[in-house]
Amino acid sequence: MLKLDRYLIREFAQSIFAVLAVVLIVLLGGAFADVLGDVARGKVPAGMLLAQLGLVFLKWLPMILPLVVMLGLMLAMGRLYRDAEMPVLVSIGIGPKRFLRPLAWMALPVVLVVGLCSLWLGPWADRTSQRMIDEAGRNLLIAGMEPGRFTELPGGGGVIYVGGMSSDNREMQRVFVYRQKKDRFDVTTSQTGTLSVQNERDRYLRLEQGFEVEGPTGSGRDFRLMRYAANEVRLPEEISQRRKSDAVELQPTTALFRDPRPQANAQLHFRIAPPLLTLAFALLAVPLSRSAPRQARYGNLAVGFLIYLFSMFLMLLGTQWLDDGKLPAVLGLWWMLLPLLVVAVWMYARDGAIKRPRLKAAG
Repeated sequence: MLKLDRYLIREFAQSIFAVLAVVLIVLLGGAFADVLGDVARGKVPAGMLLAQLGLVFLKWLPMILPLVVMLGLMLAMGRLYRDAEMPVLVSIGIGPKRFLRPLAWMALPVVLVVGLCSLWLGPWADRTSQRMIDEAGRNLLIAGMEPGRFTELPGGGGVIYVGGMSSDNREMQRVFVYRQKKDRFDVTTSQTGTLSVQNERDRYLRLEQGFEVEGPTGSGRDFRLMRYAANEVRLPEEISQRRKSDAVELQPTTALFRDPRPQANAQLHFRIAPPLLTLAFALLAVPLSRSAPRQARYGNLAVGFLIYLFSMFLMLLGTQWLDDGKLPAVLGLWWMLLPLLVVAVWMYARDGAIKRPRLKAAG
């Protein structure tokens, strides 16, 4: 490998990793707030916080890595223009087209990583996350509940309070449950309680030796008091049934090829698009970085960022159209991806080209 290639690869790598670090810090804050909100609402046990955070990262990587590649390459190329290194290289016959080899050394591995995350790791992370939540949902009241603290029931249908737990965390003691449906509320208390799962999804809280009061939330005297030896309270199903097992987001990519549903076709193209967008953005970064020596680079970066936003908007909009059946299935997202790739290749090939003056005809 030539010294120039090694130099350019080092410049590209430094800029890409610098942008990646900044984006990951921003992403970490958003993902942490999102997962922490689920933990606070009782949808995810606190012990699964870090695991869910890692899985969220895997799902988001195909969306942020194209931006990281584009901005990283534009920063590196912009520095070459700003420090007048590009005019020197051009003066010895090395133009932007000569950068294709070091560009490929940096961009193609990232394209492979984006494709791997988009087609395999992301869906796997989605399935794993959902499976962990489903498993935790069966024991959520025990796994996510602390004795002496009110905990919101899944789905926001009420709250539950447990005075204590048995040594093996299987039996709750001094249980208080408040539920509300429309204009009626229900307060149930018991000495002990256990959680049971039926039909893989239905969860019941079995309470023993307690009282139940049911009445209107507003005015009225229609109250009922019941003393019971055993009572089963059916818990909301939102957690376990929030996303069904046949949801296209949870399907492996190979299964989407055999699925005739429009939603599966939309999801398939949604997973194919990120690596192609990464390739297009890498090619676009070189011509978009062109600037005069000592000229500020931030204007070009803003243009690159807007191109990224517009492309992502079209990708999401096209996916929604495919999902709704407004676009033919065979068209997929190619109507957006192919023109973008063609424009990127054309702009890269034309970058630095100088128009030759036309010679006037003699005579």
